[in-house]
Amino acid sequence: MTRFRDLKMLLVIYGIFLLLPAFLHGSKGIMHLLIMTMIWAIVACYWNLIMGYAGVFTFGNVAIYVIGAYASAILTIQFGISPWLGILAGGVIAAGVCLLISLPCLRLKGAYVALLTFALQMILKPFLQSEIGRAIGTGGTQGLLTIPPLSIGGYTFSSMEPVPWFYVTLGISLASLIIIYKIIHSPWGLVFIAVRDSETLAKSAGVDAYRYKAIVFGVTSFFTGMAGALYAHYVGVLSTRVLELDLFLMLLIMQVIGGMGIFPGALLGSIIVTFANWGLRAVGTYRLVIFGAMVVAFVVLLPRGIMGAVFRTGGFGPAKLSKLFDQLGFRRRNGAEKTGKR
Repeated sequence: MTRFRDLKMLLVIYGIFLLLPAFLHGSKGIMHLLIMTMIWAIVACYWNLIMGYAGVFTFGNVAIYVIGAYASAILTIQFGISPWLGILAGGVIAAGVCLLISLPCLRLKGAYVALLTFALQMILKPFLQSEIGRAIGTGGTQGLLTIPPLSIGGYTFSSMEPVPWFYVTLGISLASLIIIYKIIHSPWGLVFIAVRDSETLAKSAGVDAYRYKAIVFGVTSFFTGMAGALYAHYVGVLSTRVLELDLFLMLLIMQVIGGMGIFPGALLGSIIVTFANWGLRAVGTYRLVIFGAMVVAFVVLLPRGIMGAVFRTGGFGPAKLSKLFDQLGFRRRNGAEKTGKR
């Protein structure tokens, strides 16, 4: 029931978004918000996958997003490759960088993982603005100003015509979230939840926690980097301003409001936060104060977010985890071995 409930919710939300351009195509501002909602939904939902489902508290997702954006932009500007291939390459490069970081990071636990991954965001901005960054084509402090847009056949997408861009981002976003749905309801997803709720018990059942954490790091980084690349080709310009704390906080708030560890809670959070952020632009710096108050209210009143309040889902206790391992084919053997391990 949970599986079909998640899919139904996902398809209903995207079905509604599919029809919106018929009514809102005349407002470029609203269409821009809809496009950004689709892009942020990818980043927020994959962050929710690694943090909410796998229990790995990483704070480097914005940095991975920016790495994917710069990688695709540099490849398309300097080497003339297709932006479509650039988007895929941005995801691959972002995943590669994240996996290199994850090798030492995954030996750590809790807050230490968060600190190490957040350090990536802290050092990325000065690196992109440095002479080394200029040498590889980041544009330094000026950034990149001539990122080519997507094109299909003889048609070139333009930000002045947001409806085609919206349907492209809608399709990529939907495909990305369906992959999350498939992962969550697969043996991988069950292992992620098991490691999150009781890593010691998972290891005693033969689960290689390090391996599965590396997998979730790679998968989430690929799609986060791909979302960054899509953003770069949509806006056409790129600078290190994306690394400021505003985006980091907004993405984190999306998960809190939508429901961390509940799919597709981050999608709902991205819709609410994106439009609330636009609606609160008139209050200036008080915008973050209002968002802070919202987070406090949700943590106190709805600790599992809006989706948690709707679904009333619970975590996995030891009894459920034991059944979980039986489903996965794991068996306890001397407290550590994995059955059928080669």
